Amino acid sequence: MSVESKKPREACCSKLKLFLASLAFVYFAKAFGGAYMKSSITQIERRFDIPSSLIGVIDGSFEMGNLLVIAFVSYFGAKLHRPRLIGIGCVIMAAGSFLIALPHLLQGPYKYETSVSHNKDVNSTESILPCLSNHSMTEADDTPDLETKTACEKAAGSSMWIYVFLGNMLRGIGETPVMPLGVSYLDDFSREENTPFYLACIHTVGILGPMFGFMLGSYLAKIYVDIGSVDLDSITINYKDSRWVGAWWLGFIVTGTLILLSSIPFWFLPKTLPKQGQEQSESKSKSTELATVAEQENFLPEENQEQEEKEKPVTFQELAKDFIPSLKRLFRNSIFSLMILTYLVAVNGFIGMITFKPKYLEQIYGQSASKAIFLIGILNLPAVALGIITGGFVLKRFKLGVIGAARVSISASVGSFCLLAIQVFIRCENAEVAGLTVSYQGAPQVSYNPQTLLSQCNMGCSCSMKHWDPVCAYNGMTYTSPCLAGCQTSTGTGKEMVFHNCTCIGEMMTPGMNTSAVLGQCPRKSDCDRIFKIYMALSVVGSFISACGGTPGYIVLLRSIQQDLKSLALGMQTLIVRTLGGIPPPIYFGALIDRTCLKWGTKQCGGRGACRLYDADAFRMTFMGLITGLYFLANMLWGGLYIKIVKRQKKLALRNQAKENGQEGNGAVNGHANISIAKNKEDEERTGEESTI
Repeated sequence: MSVESKKPREACCSKLKLFLASLAFVYFAKAFGGAYMKSSITQIERRFDIPSSLIGVIDGSFEMGNLLVIAFVSYFGAKLHRPRLIGIGCVIMAAGSFLIALPHLLQGPYKYETSVSHNKDVNSTESILPCLSNHSMTEADDTPDLETKTACEKAAGSSMWIYVFLGNMLRGIGETPVMPLGVSYLDDFSREENTPFYLACIHTVGILGPMFGFMLGSYLAKIYVDIGSVDLDSITINYKDSRWVGAWWLGFIVTGTLILLSSIPFWFLPKTLPKQGQEQSESKSKSTELATVAEQENFLPEENQEQEEKEKPVTFQELAKDFIPSLKRLFRNSIFSLMILTYLVAVNGFIGMITFKPKYLEQIYGQSASKAIFLIGILNLPAVALGIITGGFVLKRFKLGVIGAARVSISASVGSFCLLAIQVFIRCENAEVAGLTVSYQGAPQVSYNPQTLLSQCNMGCSCSMKHWDPVCAYNGMTYTSPCLAGCQTSTGTGKEMVFHNCTCIGEMMTPGMNTSAVLGQCPRKSDCDRIFKIYMALSVVGSFISACGGTPGYIVLLRSIQQDLKSLALGMQTLIVRTLGGIPPPIYFGALIDRTCLKWGTKQCGGRGACRLYDADAFRMTFMGLITGLYFLANMLWGGLYIKIVKRQKKLALRNQAKENGQEGNGAVNGHANISIAKNKEDEERTGEESTI
């Protein structure tokens, strides 16, 4: 081969590698932003004083954005300039991130609830007689007047969360073209044997995004939300407190800037590339005229080749007219339909888990929000990255076909499910909070009735039962406020405030012992740390095993689709899975988790805010039980899918053998074979995708 003929091929290979690197960077950037959003869920919930069900709606708005445009982007985008559409999507994603951060600039300083503040200065802590001074706090239990309600509209729980909702929706709209158009573009112009490895590389680089996203979320969760605008010495809470809000808004500025930068390379990439490894054709006639010719590969059924030549749309009207027939052809593919259902169930469990796992680690194992986010980012996500690259390596090393890929995927799914089922039974005891999880005498008793917060030891204080301002006694028990602990005096200011002569603490102590309490909730018992390490070990191993099946499962999907329907299929998969697997789970998971709340916070106007304390056992059984049930159903569907793939493969082998026998036999046998094939013509058309497996 001449040097001149090699140069164009080397140039196109370098452009393919540039696209691969650019797509990997976008996967990193969008995953970075998405993971940071997940890590900020708790901070946003506290900042706007909203329940978990509403935070689930906000989280699901990303998928709502996808729903608006995914079908059209996937179908029409495949016929247009795919790299530039990806670049446009990145710009929209960046705009959404900046919009999410906007409420911080429009709102005033964050005012957390406290039972020891009396004046209107931000986060003041002047009370020196907690019990006696709280007579005025009983007003908070009454219905607020109109003026107070009006003030509440401008407080933390106002409608400012709508900006976060809309910004997250914009992120979803912008992310739409990245996966279907990026993967189809890469698969169209790379060698078939290289595609699994390329996909594994992209997803592995992409998984680094969540790692950095969660680490950024962990770091910013320790920085106070109003950093630079308030006196931090006057703040009476720390980052371990359930009322603490970190600098959540700052992370969205960082992620938005990174996503904006990732869009730049796509403006300079070509619309199409020659197929990797193919000889350059001397006559380019029609292939240069239509960009979509590059999408037609060897996997098309022979009977559809002539149809493809006849149906090359050149106008928007013709593209639109061809959309419904293409959709019908796609969903007649039974393997595709069953795989979508399997993904749908599994994604429901995964989205619910990843959305509320930081909250789960906080409430069940007593971890701070910052540490919970950090551990997910530094332990679980690297395990997922290693699992994804391992799955891709296994496919490439052993050159597995569709059945082999399905075996790897279902084995990984079953293995991770077994470890998940064990995690349901790993637990710590409820935090000891007087009147909520234990009685004032220390006996275990979970109560959803606020009246149990009152006891003989604090009756004379006329305390508010709505506020959450926990103090930790030296006996290891937490009280929901200094007043409800019966504390008579206090010393110190800010985080160093100590409450003394607490009558309720005295009931639990022998005479002469310390009856003081300090701000904050008491830490869990020492054995909880050991149990938590066991849980995290199982969680990390399960994450690795589950991720090993990711790339093989994706290859099963790709190889089960006709070539001309690939972009549409990936788009419809994204549409269906994200619509029914991305929007509902945060909402119904959040609503069910809200039902396990023992103590709700209180807004400035006296309304119900975010939950401060959950019933740990009820939370665990609700959260882990629901996830385990969904993954069990997904495994059952995987089993049915595998059986169907094997049957179809055998059917296709028999059909090919019949054709070969028909060609070798005499005229009579050949004619008989042709009649048999003709009788099955309608079935072949319905399942034309079989030849792609």
